Amino acid sequence: MFLPFLKMTDLEIRQPAGIVPVDNLRVAGVTRLISPAQIKSQFPASTNQLQLVSDARAAARAILSGENERMLVIVGPCSIHDPVSALDYAKRLADLNSEVSDRLLIVMRVYFEKPRTTVGWKGLINDPHLDESFDISSGLTLARKLLLDILDLGLPTATEFLDPIVPQYIADLISWAAIGARTTESQTHREMASGLSMPVGFKNATDGSVQTAIDAMGSSRTAHSFLGIDQDGATSIIKTAGNPDNHVVLRGGRNGPNFSANDVHAAREALRKAGLHTALMVDCSHANSGKDPKRQPDVWRSLLDQRAAGGSGIIGAMLESHLHFGAQPLGVDPSSLQYGVSITDACMDWETTAALLRNS
Repeated sequence: MFLPFLKMTDLEIRQPAGIVPVDNLRVAGVTRLISPAQIKSQFPASTNQLQLVSDARAAARAILSGENERMLVIVGPCSIHDPVSALDYAKRLADLNSEVSDRLLIVMRVYFEKPRTTVGWKGLINDPHLDESFDISSGLTLARKLLLDILDLGLPTATEFLDPIVPQYIADLISWAAIGARTTESQTHREMASGLSMPVGFKNATDGSVQTAIDAMGSSRTAHSFLGIDQDGATSIIKTAGNPDNHVVLRGGRNGPNFSANDVHAAREALRKAGLHTALMVDCSHANSGKDPKRQPDVWRSLLDQRAAGGSGIIGAMLESHLHFGAQPLGVDPSSLQYGVSITDACMDWETTAALLRNS
């Protein structure tokens, strides 16, 4: 099923005699991955699981269009580094969901990929063992299995898609997707979003530019043709129809937060001028909280107040939350990590999160 690494010496041997090698000079190795079809065969989704995904997507679309007045809440760890603690969190969230489902559509944040400003751990799919072994085949398997386990709890899932190949492996299990602040301007990610089957939120750029996300919305609503892989893993031309179920996510920027009523109004006016629907989501973390999880509740309460005042256009929110407060460095010994504490951005603890959701 997997091919061994092709070392540079193997690649160089294939060069005809007397020809100076010019290709793959900086490629250390190549490993062929299991195909999407194969991993889906090993870890198939049941009819009930797929129905949950479909129902949650439909509910999210209804919230975006204003047909459903509930608030869409994407909540969970900044990133998944330990499937055991993630499932522990999911069980608690699923239990709480039954208390608030009349007013909130809870979708668990299950992020397997992490964009880095420079370098660092890139997420569970890229490095599942946290040791720079980069066992991506295991990462994809762990990711798909965890999503299935969470769906079995009756809880829909959300993720950020970073690598354009990854959706072929797990997108059938996702009810809402994000395109992050660092990739919203990327043509590759706009093309990818145009073919995704679920609603997509585009974050404003890291400099705070909302126009970048608005441009991404316009692009991803149209048809595209681009290179990708099919379910058998073969390089293919992907042709999409465009994705109308997209929206802006305000996450603040270098100049500070952008969740105030004035900021929200300005973003909606820009959307209106672009001829796009004006519903939007607010990320309570990142620059909107100054990356201080203690300030996420303040942002959350501001959003509830704006919604209560009517006409705000805020249809949802994102919360970064884990079992325990704060964050910890990955370090050199993964076995020494504290259970249920983020290894990327600092998160609120479960107790704070549960109180916020109950009092929405």
